[in-house]
Amino acid sequence: MFGTSTLTEHAMQYTFLSVTVLLILITDPLGNIPLFINVLRNVALERRPKVILREVAIAFIILLVFMIAGHTFLSMMHLTDLSLRLAGGIVLFLIALRMIFPHAEGPLGSEPLGEPLIVPLAIPALAGPSAIATVMLLTSQAPGKMLEWISALTVTMAVCAIVLLLADKIQRWLGAPTVTAFERLMGLVLVGISVEMILEGIRIFMRQL
Repeated sequence: MFGTSTLTEHAMQYTFLSVTVLLILITDPLGNIPLFINVLRNVALERRPKVILREVAIAFIILLVFMIAGHTFLSMMHLTDLSLRLAGGIVLFLIALRMIFPHAEGPLGSEPLGEPLIVPLAIPALAGPSAIATVMLLTSQAPGKMLEWISALTVTMAVCAIVLLLADKIQRWLGAPTVTAFERLMGLVLVGISVEMILEGIRIFMRQL
């Protein structure tokens, strides 16, 4: 009980703004610009906005489902907030490392064919493991702030949609090196957040011994 209450108190420190910023960092719309441009390369120009909006909507629905049903899912799987915090921190740390040190073969590893559906744009580009773990962690720790978390998720998806709809223009304006630099900067921030999540989980675990 002590560990659960401590986690809940920690979650209550989050605000609408801080959660929105956190979700934007995790979904990483700027960092996803090269991926979306590459995947949509074989899609007709007039069709691309519809595909982007569809994939963002799918990602939003997936994250919303996990956000609403996250606590029930944790109960069914007999998982605690502490285990989710540690697992989420580890996954977020690995995602952040990939942002800082991207693979040479790119995020896809192969030539995109045809119009994408759900994979890889909605999942895992936007609604990846770290985003799913984060929304579940938020609602399991502070279910009373559900409307605030849903609002933060809505704003995050709106930002992702706007950035990705302007992906070609943004890459031309900033240049590929600048976009890459932003992604690595976001990765550094996420490393710090993930390490803090892991350390907090370890501190709570040690208190329970």
